[in-house]
Amino acid sequence: MRVVPFLLAFAGVSIGSIVHSQEVERGSGPYPAIFEARDDLPNHVVYRPTDLAPARSDGLPIYVFGNGGCSSDGTSSRNHLLEIASHGYLVIASGTILLGARPAVPTPPQPGAKLTTETETRLLTDAIDWAQRENRRAGSPFEGRIATDRIAVSGWSCGGLQALNAAQDLRVTTSVIMNSGFFPEGTNPLRGVVSDKALLKTLHGSVLYILGGPTDIAYPNGTDDYRRLGNIPAAMVNIPVGHGGTYMQPHGGVGAEVVTTWLDWKLKGTKAAGARFTGPACGLCNDPRLTLERKNF
Repeated sequence: MRVVPFLLAFAGVSIGSIVHSQEVERGSGPYPAIFEARDDLPNHVVYRPTDLAPARSDGLPIYVFGNGGCSSDGTSSRNHLLEIASHGYLVIASGTILLGARPAVPTPPQPGAKLTTETETRLLTDAIDWAQRENRRAGSPFEGRIATDRIAVSGWSCGGLQALNAAQDLRVTTSVIMNSGFFPEGTNPLRGVVSDKALLKTLHGSVLYILGGPTDIAYPNGTDDYRRLGNIPAAMVNIPVGHGGTYMQPHGGVGAEVVTTWLDWKLKGTKAAGARFTGPACGLCNDPRLTLERKNF
């Protein structure tokens, strides 16, 4: 099986069988991360700690991600994804290694127009299937090192809609919906991506919405989703940067910091991470970089 890994790279340096000219981060966490293409998981990019040995005892929880615009560039949010992987997660994005200079920020379509997506929602659950197989497969570098019962689905914009659909899978522990939310009935401009507010009633586990404040084109949809959520634990964070988020800021910016904290709480049970979301004096309650709302905790 051919695996093409990407480490820190500079102009003219060959990485595996591919050459590119852009420095690639490895994350700020304790486990420097890489991303790679794998023949046994086509149409996906896998982000993981370079050294899998530390995962032997407790396993890597899973974080699957749908790209902005439902694009096929599985590296378009690579700083965000490498940062999460560097904190001890197996991260899988839809798409392939295209190394776009920056993620494409989706723009609203013309009235009545339909947008065609480059990836399918099923790729998120395909990633979960693959991770579960690899954890069992004799001889796999991931054998016994994946926490297959601790799974988060996530995505940005159109990818967030894909995540909301994939979150119906009962294997999912928590959902992280970024700069996204279901469109009101009859206004979905996307072909092939379901947008149905009724699905909010069937979400399970817990949900974190991360929005870009009132200038985010997804702000009305995301805040409406949050208001409609029923009895599951939910939080909504607004980072006032608009729809583009902080995905390609160094180490994924404050967005990746918040997501990693949520995952550490919900998938690893880390009390210090939970304290940043819970209680009247929670760590994120008075953070000047963002606003936080919570319910059903």
